[in-house]
Amino acid sequence: MISKIFSSATYGIEAYLVEVETHAEKGLPSITIVGLPDNAIKESKERVLAAIKNSGFLLEIKKITINLAPADIKKEGSSFDLPIAIGILSTNALVNEKWLQETVFLGELALDGKLRPVKGALPIAAEAKKKNVKRIILPVVCAKEAAIVDGIDVYGMESLRDVVKLLNDEIEAEPVHTNKEEIFSQVNRYHVDFSDVKGQENVKRALEVAAAGGHNILMIGPPGSGKTMLAKRFPTILPPLTFEEALETTRIHSVAGIIPKDQALITVRPYRSPHHTVSDAALVGGGSFPRPGEVSFAHHGVLFLDELPEFKKNVLEVLRQPLEDGRVTVSRSKMSLEFPANFMLAAAMNPCPCGYYTDPYKKCTCVQHQIQKYMSKVSGPLLDRIDIHIEVPAVKYKELAANMKGESSADIRQRVNEARNIQSARFSKLKHIFTNADMGSKEIRQFCVLDDAGIEILKMAMTRLGFSARAYDRILKVSRTIADLEKSESIRSHHVSEAIQYRNLDRELWNH
Repeated sequence: MISKIFSSATYGIEAYLVEVETHAEKGLPSITIVGLPDNAIKESKERVLAAIKNSGFLLEIKKITINLAPADIKKEGSSFDLPIAIGILSTNALVNEKWLQETVFLGELALDGKLRPVKGALPIAAEAKKKNVKRIILPVVCAKEAAIVDGIDVYGMESLRDVVKLLNDEIEAEPVHTNKEEIFSQVNRYHVDFSDVKGQENVKRALEVAAAGGHNILMIGPPGSGKTMLAKRFPTILPPLTFEEALETTRIHSVAGIIPKDQALITVRPYRSPHHTVSDAALVGGGSFPRPGEVSFAHHGVLFLDELPEFKKNVLEVLRQPLEDGRVTVSRSKMSLEFPANFMLAAAMNPCPCGYYTDPYKKCTCVQHQIQKYMSKVSGPLLDRIDIHIEVPAVKYKELAANMKGESSADIRQRVNEARNIQSARFSKLKHIFTNADMGSKEIRQFCVLDDAGIEILKMAMTRLGFSARAYDRILKVSRTIADLEKSESIRSHHVSEAIQYRNLDRELWNH
């Protein structure tokens, strides 16, 4: 007897349907699984048989062959437990077949028959809807996430026994509904705020400019100056996630299985801060069966790299593609996958190995050669992609002791939103350009025209301050953003002057 039911698996951040074919015949009792299963799927036969027995079902002794089609794509994970169990029960005529051809089954089985959560519920539900499948049955923990997709009935079940009762019309269950409007009302509810930060007004301003123009930012300062504290609050001043951005971000987190429990949708901009010992595969994605990396988990959010020079050089170099293209391509001999990685980079570093090169109160113990070697760990091509370099001085006691509260994230975010709206109107006819940071040489010539005073200031900066050639375009783009924050159509001399202050690493101070 043959049973055919549907399940699904993820491939990158997309999903595809898998047909689980179960063939049972008389013979020595055995279960064979074919169709390129990984070890987790091969081991599922032990879990499935124990779950079936402990759920109170009696099986005839048969030789069972299970095929996962398409058979030429490698399958992985434990989400095939439930469809395999239903397939076996179906060949024993223990379930009603009327629902089987229009349902996707998904779930890992515990030995007592309980359903455990699985990864990728959102992209799987989206793919099932695309293929005109009527319903999806999966663990109750994953039901709210899958129910974000409209047009498909989602049933969240506690155990294998409940699934069989539902299929046999022994119980009635209502499809799970997720109130997207209610969930999305949680947007921008952060636990931190810029008003918590004492002092550092110049750095707050630089972060506001970075958020307004989509610029990457590097903070340089001694230990304890507040670089990490400021970076954690950076996402709170970015524009709110749109529903499409929230869906795309949730899809990535869903495939990786890192969505917080009882949360159906990612509603705040992600903030990722990997340790400097991270590998290149963990940062940009990879592995034998490629998975998203930290840059993809930070999609539509902020990736913070603390102690930037401490990262391995090859790890920093792999950042160049996602920073340039907003995506990561992972190629293997049999597959090539693409992961979205459109994030803002915030990085922090000390000015020297001991950290006190620019500190007026503590003496630096490093020799010039050590400082030069330390700074050279961050390559020029990576610095090319960072528009703003800002010095973060140590906070004075007077500022720490002051009771005055700083400006809130909501107030700063309002100005950022207004500047982003100006850019949206400016670039409305251009593809792939949404913020000032995205501008190429052609757009810079068109939208970043300086007056005579601005040209003179920029010329003086290039010659007297020893700025590198790469700083030229960066200064123009940042000047355009500062003008947008002031709602000024033209770039004026004081906009250029402020932008010049945000190129600390191009000054002769660091180059000699």
